[in-house]
Amino acid sequence: MKVIVTGGTGMIGTAVVKRLLEHGYQVMVFTRKKELQTPLGKALSYHYWDVNTGKIDREAVLTADAIVHLAGAGVMDRPWSARRKKVIVDSRVQSGRLLADTLLSGSNRLKVLVSAAATGWYGADPEIPNPVPFTEAQPAASDFLGACCREWEASTNDLVQKGIRVVHLRTGIVLGPGGGVLATLKQGLNWRMAVIPGNGRQVISWIHLDDLTSLYLAAIEQAIYKGPVNAVAPHPVSNTRLVHALAAAQYGSAFITVHIPAVVLKWMMGERGAAALNSCTVSAQQLLACGFEFRYPDIQSAARSLMT
Repeated sequence: MKVIVTGGTGMIGTAVVKRLLEHGYQVMVFTRKKELQTPLGKALSYHYWDVNTGKIDREAVLTADAIVHLAGAGVMDRPWSARRKKVIVDSRVQSGRLLADTLLSGSNRLKVLVSAAATGWYGADPEIPNPVPFTEAQPAASDFLGACCREWEASTNDLVQKGIRVVHLRTGIVLGPGGGVLATLKQGLNWRMAVIPGNGRQVISWIHLDDLTSLYLAAIEQAIYKGPVNAVAPHPVSNTRLVHALAAAQYGSAFITVHIPAVVLKWMMGERGAAALNSCTVSAQQLLACGFEFRYPDIQSAARSLMT
């Protein structure tokens, strides 16, 4: 079975490709890095594409059985200027449309497209005690991330009308080695400091990288997955609990807690800083109803696997 992976050279993409190869799939990674191209016919091959110019390996797309669509510019790694916001949105929307348009331009054998999406769809929790967790039925928020996520998901929805199963994995904070949030947190943890943004009470809906890669595999193989699915662990935690769990897994109680005041974070990061301080409590009930079994359902087990 041939699977295309876009964004296959990032932290999540690399892990997904590894998992697919372990399960016997032929993987075709779409990349702008021409130096990574390899001849067809191998279990792992690289294919050049360029979303900005519309270049794509049409033959590979039309002969793929499944697509895992992970491509998209980093959201929190640069200031949100007007230009950067456009890059964030366009990299997701235009790449989705390029895939969809290519598939609709000729006969294809695609069975499923599994696209990354984000819990940014929901915006912030309402400012009330114990808010009800967001479910997949919730409409998109009206802020920048909500609007971005709405366009992102819409970019591939035309495929549904052609009988192709489309899955949008609305992913929370991904905890895994090799980058992402954990790499940022380790900058403080390496000095035995648990660095907490703001008051630390904001709720984090997270997922371990190993569970996320298992979910991509399940979404390819099982027809029960379709439409939006929240890709989060069943036990969201406060930011303080998350960072303390990571620190405790590595140092026991021999660490100190350092808070970055909210006003400083907003001054340093602007709109990104404000977004980083939001609570977002997201439900995993639909995922559990699909029969997905988490290897790391709680933050303690996840922290032990990542820090020891």
